[in-house]
Amino acid sequence: MSATLLVASPQMKDPYFERTVVLVWHHDADGAIGVVVNKPLPHRFADLIEIPTAADHADAQVAWGGPVEAGSGTVIAIGAVEEDEGWSLDGDLVVTRAQQALMRLTRQRAPLILCLGYAGWGAGQLDAEIASGSWILADISEEILFRVAPEARYDHALASLGLTAQSVWMTPADA
Repeated sequence: MSATLLVASPQMKDPYFERTVVLVWHHDADGAIGVVVNKPLPHRFADLIEIPTAADHADAQVAWGGPVEAGSGTVIAIGAVEEDEGWSLDGDLVVTRAQQALMRLTRQRAPLILCLGYAGWGAGQLDAEIASGSWILADISEEILFRVAPEARYDHALASLGLTAQSVWMTPADA
């Protein structure tokens, strides 16, 4: 699977992932990694990041990225990163955990989201969750990530597929 948005099925009742949208940028036989993009935190970017250009991003979003390593940060941005600094996704969308890339992106005043923590799946785990009907796959969208309010991203991601939470009932693929 290439980079994608996972949209929690309306039936998902996991307290961590109920009504979430997760940007997954890596998924292979060994597992998957992503960040939740629709759970804003009350933190200010400039208060969390100690680089001179952080103050220029007063409106940058800070989100709860997932239950793993809550003290770590992952940045989603519109811009570019070096090959060893992160991942280039669709269009100009990038994901990085590298401080040098973050410094360069802030100097360029790139739109960005800082996600604290991440979501991770072991080998075969995400595939099994998708097959069980826990997740709906949607295309990555700069609009959803950067032009839709975090609280509206879940409904907007479903709408991008022609769905509403009331119209979806997920069942396992083998049912």
